[in-house]
Amino acid sequence: MPRTSERGGPQTRARILEVANRLFFERGYEAVTVAEIAREAGVSSVTVFNHFPRKEDLFMDRAADAVDLLRSTVRDRAPGIDALTSLRDTSFRLLDTRHPLSGVSDRSVPFFRTVAESPALVARARAIASELQGALAEELDRDPAFEGDAPLLAAFFIAGYSTVLVETARRLIAGEPTNTVVQDHRVRLERLFAALRDGVGPAA
Repeated sequence: MPRTSERGGPQTRARILEVANRLFFERGYEAVTVAEIAREAGVSSVTVFNHFPRKEDLFMDRAADAVDLLRSTVRDRAPGIDALTSLRDTSFRLLDTRHPLSGVSDRSVPFFRTVAESPALVARARAIASELQGALAEELDRDPAFEGDAPLLAAFFIAGYSTVLVETARRLIAGEPTNTVVQDHRVRLERLFAALRDGVGPAA
């Protein structure tokens, strides 16, 4: 007879994530097994993998959210707003609300530290960046209102945004004052979008 906690769907997923993240933060990603997570969450390892195909997805579980956000930023923008402006507006909205995808939320420091200490998570982060680049390029390419170079803009935006995040992560892990780091994060985002606008933005 299946354990009660395995029947919950979204509740089961949330419980698995809660347990996995606590264990990863406490002991480090590499030191925790899927079997341990399953046991503490009260489910089987099969159930864990039904919700999360890779162990890395137990920690970096927002990749699908990031893809959806990029696509909606391009697809659902208001009339008269170009794609680059929409990307900029979304990026600063994430920053202003300290959204988890902004890199400056309350959980950013333990998250960044755990990723930095795990080669598997670093590799997964790079793979996610490649997936995001592909999704953004695809969405731009199918947008009849976009007149720039879709693959180039997608590559530069994802690489630039990732670079800003990595530098912010390095400084937060080092213990620099959060307010100072966030202010500099904002300045570097402004520089990124100025460069994108001048270099690979909408065609004149």
